[in-house]
Amino acid sequence: MRSALGGAAAVAASGGALGGARTASAATAATAAHAETSHDTSDESPLDSLLWYDAPAADWEREALPIGNGALGAMIFGTLTSERLQFNEKTLWTGGPGSREGYDFGNWRAPRPGALDAVRDELDEKGRLAPDAVAAELGQGRRGYGAHQTFGDLHIDVPDAPADPDATYRRALDLGQGLASVTYVHEGVRHRREFFASYPDKVIVGRLSADRAAQVTCTLRYTSPRADFTAEAGGDRITVRGELADNELKFEAQLRVGQQGGTRVANDDGSVTVTGADHVWFVLAAGTDYADTYPGYRGDDPHAAVARTVDRAVSAGHRALRARHLRDHRALFDRVTLDIGQAPPADVPTDRLLKQYGTGVSAAADRALEALFFQYGRYLLIASSRAGSLPANLQGVWNHSTTPPWSADYHTNINLQMNYWLAEAANLPETTAPYDRFVEALRAPGRRTAKEMFGSRGWVVHNETNPYGFTGVHDWSTAFWFPEAAAWLTAQLYEHYRFGGSTEYLRTTAYPAMKEAAEFWLDNLRTDPRDGTLVATPSYSPEHGDFTAGGAMAQQIVHDLLTNTLEAARVLGDSPSFRAELKKTLDALDPGLRIGSWGQLQEWKADLDDRTDGHRHVSHLYALHPGRQIRPGSEWAEAAKVSLTARGDGGTGWSKAWKVNFWARLRDGDHAHKMLGEQLKSSTLPNLWDTHPPFQIDGNFGATSGIVEMLLQSQHDTIEILPALPATWPEGSVHGLRARGGATIGITWTSGHATRITLVASRTRELTLRSDLFTDGVKTVKIRAGQRYVFD
Repeated sequence: MRSALGGAAAVAASGGALGGARTASAATAATAAHAETSHDTSDESPLDSLLWYDAPAADWEREALPIGNGALGAMIFGTLTSERLQFNEKTLWTGGPGSREGYDFGNWRAPRPGALDAVRDELDEKGRLAPDAVAAELGQGRRGYGAHQTFGDLHIDVPDAPADPDATYRRALDLGQGLASVTYVHEGVRHRREFFASYPDKVIVGRLSADRAAQVTCTLRYTSPRADFTAEAGGDRITVRGELADNELKFEAQLRVGQQGGTRVANDDGSVTVTGADHVWFVLAAGTDYADTYPGYRGDDPHAAVARTVDRAVSAGHRALRARHLRDHRALFDRVTLDIGQAPPADVPTDRLLKQYGTGVSAAADRALEALFFQYGRYLLIASSRAGSLPANLQGVWNHSTTPPWSADYHTNINLQMNYWLAEAANLPETTAPYDRFVEALRAPGRRTAKEMFGSRGWVVHNETNPYGFTGVHDWSTAFWFPEAAAWLTAQLYEHYRFGGSTEYLRTTAYPAMKEAAEFWLDNLRTDPRDGTLVATPSYSPEHGDFTAGGAMAQQIVHDLLTNTLEAARVLGDSPSFRAELKKTLDALDPGLRIGSWGQLQEWKADLDDRTDGHRHVSHLYALHPGRQIRPGSEWAEAAKVSLTARGDGGTGWSKAWKVNFWARLRDGDHAHKMLGEQLKSSTLPNLWDTHPPFQIDGNFGATSGIVEMLLQSQHDTIEILPALPATWPEGSVHGLRARGGATIGITWTSGHATRITLVASRTRELTLRSDLFTDGVKTVKIRAGQRYVFD
């Protein structure tokens, strides 16, 4: 059966309205067209939801602007004489079944009887082992892992455009509308280009227009860094078709070009030229024969689906496509508003706003950048994670390379999970559907790895994976072993339940994956001869140090998994014997919380921490965030603060974002804000993408999550209002954030204190809120689904 993930993403241009020369009534029609196509910013989002620049992008990573609909993504450059849309389709991957290198899912290619137990025994004896030694026993080189591929570039050559921009030039990304645009004036004519990626219609759409008749002339053509394709033009259609040389994955893109007025010709080189039109528009769709079905990962040839998608979009017409896109995008984006005193200057482009941040030029402008960065994370998740596609990868859905950093894959020792930290609380729960499906797809290959490598029940995945079910190991010694990943992946599934409350979702989606992940650990925990507790062994704390038994992060993740699974088992009424097994194991489990000689939360079970260690990973604070094992004000929270302080405020983009969340959970809003500032000043590119370096999107998502944590927390079943508000945001409001338990929250505050709280209930139940707005600091309310409550 064909998977929906094997379907197409499409680009098309209009049907009957697509072409034709100017008629006798051209003047009248053109006048009407000008009213429709001239640049009108009246519906543009406010400046605090707008990235804009006064020059074209010269660099893909640093300056181009992203649009996306989950499956398809494109980067807009805004170059005048030759516009460039570098575009992606998320399933275009080398490697996997059929790869020339061979593919083994990361499973050992030959049995290794006793290898794992031998490492465990040696750890019991010696206490620690060097990563290279463990990798030699348990790792192996990767085969056929593959990498995400750029689909190619759509070029729009505009011979009449000026070579260089002048003061009229503006390139923008409207987060509120999901529209990228380029405007400029040349020889008295105002030109506008607009691009969007439609989720409802599964296409990328572009339009070039002018405020005077017959002023749009352009040639549309496709290029790729690979030579594995053909591009043919016929009528209004360009068809790009090929097969990856590595694994014979079939891919196809179709472009249909339409215009009002002028003439159109299909060229022998596979391009289409339009001359003297009032406006030109196009739709683009793309797809592959990938399917997320183990073990073959192949579905139908993409041709029919791509053609159908393009032709339907053309039949709808540009106006309808744009209207549907706006309705869909706004329905998600507009749910949350944030006011922290921002006042974006109208004459300062975003790259200069970033450069001036924190220099004392304008506090209101700094707040504008912070608010923009918050909403940018939400925008990027909408653009890179929608139902029917793979989840957001290390670069979301944007990649211009055939050999991207880390393959633009799915790292599961934090990065994939971090991509979805914001989804529930920032009111984008629909964006988790691809994540849920991806986790489900990993279970079948993960069962095989669990059985063959560990001899156990359940399912497992290690440090990183691809769309082809890679659940085994490789041989990079400091980043190859992380069997806790499956447990961590299921935490997001349970969070979706805790926020939404659907027992049907828990029963059919979350719990099966959680239970099998728990079964893996019920079979693989080992009694520690040092104290008789149950530990994960061997364990490795990402991505430094030695291998040990019972490392803090491993223990905390397993504790989180077993706790969540036991709670879910009770809700669903799973068998008493299984619940008893979970409870017994939890009682014997080393919880991974231990205070060391200098007051730190230990990263390893033995006191090995070095107070001068500034490594970017602070993984042993998982129990603080995203876990819920550490409560504020506890001795563990104080020890976590000691560890976090010792690690310092440095690190790469994603690690600074994690530290925003850590400090917010410690109720230190000023330090959380400081880390947000550090990320903006030294780990953010001019197009506001997060950089590791290079670009990794998880830092964007993590920062948005951290800002939410500063304003609202609910991990311990009490809704905490403004738990970590920084002094730099003394007045403000936020509306539309979600809390666990079924509540959507609005908060208004003055002088750092809440003055009004609104609550909209999605479930009928009792909730507890904590805020200094209440006389006793705490208020317990009985809420009814669909009701709105106001406290002031």
